[in-house]
Amino acid sequence: MAHDSNPTRSPLLVLGKISEILDAFTFDRPSLTLSGIHIATGIPTSTVQRLVTNMVSQGFLDRNGDQIRIGTRMAYWAATATRDLNVLAVVNPILKEIRDVTGETACFFRVEQNYRVCVAVAETHYALRREMHVGKIIPLTVGSAGRVLLAHSPELAANILSRKLEPMTEVSITDADTLRAVLTETLSDGYAITTGEREVGASGLSAPVFDSAADIIGALTISGPTFRMPQAQCESWVDLIVSQAQKTTRTLGGRYPA
Repeated sequence: MAHDSNPTRSPLLVLGKISEILDAFTFDRPSLTLSGIHIATGIPTSTVQRLVTNMVSQGFLDRNGDQIRIGTRMAYWAATATRDLNVLAVVNPILKEIRDVTGETACFFRVEQNYRVCVAVAETHYALRREMHVGKIIPLTVGSAGRVLLAHSPELAANILSRKLEPMTEVSITDADTLRAVLTETLSDGYAITTGEREVGASGLSAPVFDSAADIIGALTISGPTFRMPQAQCESWVDLIVSQAQKTTRTLGGRYPA
């Protein structure tokens, strides 16, 4: 039987399996059993058991009964890695990835003085597009990004809802109780889809990004003309936008609210 002459092969294989195990944990499934890790990774059960035991001993993972989670020691490492990390340096490549997968414009919005502002954008390559640029200011009361930002900012939402809600189109929500109910639904869903609220014939799909204190720092958004982004198409991209928002949050050392 031939033997591998490369002395780095075995350590690299082990590191690859460790990475697969860590990647098995998501915000939707922060806790897994050994069987769950095996199913998620495809790594043999005996190997999973051996690696998990070692990872727990080193603080990579924490174990409580049969439930396994990412170790708290990892949070310390993440904090040092992301301390000086520029948010836009993380967001811009993710926006381009979303744009390349969907074909539509991908944006990142933040709250600035009771408005939402586009701070990063990867524009569609389609000739027909909805105008969007860095620095564009839009009311928080219209569009999917506004819903996401308000849903996770209760004090800001209370302030906005105490004022008169000005419409931008015929389908813009102008009743505070209706918008309050929509925000509750957005908070529960973890994303928002809107059509024609900000601009007639335009659709948007957004998901939140959080910092290490579980405070929202922005919304990832896919936007485009409704004839290319009808409701069914937006719904088919929900997993994409949510997973990319989770990836952004994780890369920035953030966490989701409990």
